[in-house]
Amino acid sequence: MSEPERKLIVLRLRRDFVAANAGRRAPTPGFLLLVRRRGDDAGVRVGFTVTKKIGNAVVRNRLKRRLREVVRAILPDAGIAGADHIVIGRSEGLARDFALLKADLAKALAKCA
Repeated sequence: MSEPERKLIVLRLRRDFVAANAGRRAPTPGFLLLVRRRGDDAGVRVGFTVTKKIGNAVVRNRLKRRLREVVRAILPDAGIAGADHIVIGRSEGLARDFALLKADLAKALAKCA
């Protein structure tokens, strides 16, 4: 590893999620990706959300864990620098093959770029 791995900054504040809602959208079967460019720095920030409509806490956390792993695999290299990325989980993301989720994220990032 000659190049240092790019660090992902996790969004926690509601105002960041609300602001990202005004950005570009890329729907996929397993999740919805929202991307909003910022003008302040070149860091890649990411946030995750899953509504209670998906299921109980165990189901929601399982989906978030899957989405976090997909993002860890794809976003450091393909993420849009200086942008907030919000991943909103859908119920199909639980049963969808992991390789398809990764392909969906790469396609969604290309659409939003």
